Amino acid sequence: METKRFSIYGPVLFQPKRFEDDRGYFSEVFRQDAFIKALGQDIIFVQENQSFSREIGTLRGLHYQAPPHAQGKLVRVLAGEILDVIVDVRQEAPTYGQYLKVKLSADSLQQLWVPPGFLHGFVTRAPNTIVAYKVTDYYAPDCDGSVHWDSLDIDWGLAVPPTVSEKDATAPDFAGWTSPFTQGV
Repeated sequence: METKRFSIYGPVLFQPKRFEDDRGYFSEVFRQDAFIKALGQDIIFVQENQSFSREIGTLRGLHYQAPPHAQGKLVRVLAGEILDVIVDVRQEAPTYGQYLKVKLSADSLQQLWVPPGFLHGFVTRAPNTIVAYKVTDYYAPDCDGSVHWDSLDIDWGLAVPPTVSEKDATAPDFAGWTSPFTQGV
C-alpha cells in the first residue's frame, strides 16, 4: 500500500494496490500492520459509519467530535466521488486553520486518514455516492459539533448552493468558534 503525506502534519492518503483481470479487480483495502507502519502508532477502530447521498452537491460538514471522545477517521468512497475537505483545528499547531482538499472516488480506492483535531466535510461529485469511514472512538452526542462549511473561504467547486442539513446550515462560523483541540504538533 502506497502512502502520500501532506504539508499539514498528520493526515495520510492511502493508495491500495489493485490487481485486475478480465473478471474485474481485487484489492486489499486495509491492513492493520501497514496502517500502523504508516502512522507510527497503533490505531484501533471501534465503529464504522456509512452515508448515502442521492444528489451531486450534497455537502456534509464541517464536523468534529470533541475530546474526550475525539475521533480519527479513515475515509473511503464505496460508490461515486467526493471532494473531501479537512481543516486543522489543533490550537497549538503551526498549521491551525489550514485545510486540505482531496478527491476520493470508488474507482481510485484511495483512503484518507483524518487524525483527531481536524474538522471534516465532503461534497458529492456524483449521484448515489456512498462514503464509509472507520472511526477511533464511539459516537458521543454530547461531543458532537460542527463549523459552518462556508466560513473558511474554501472553494468547494460548487456551481450552485449545496444541499445541507439543518445542523450544517446553522453551524457557527469558524471566526466565532473556539476549538476544543488544544494539543498541537
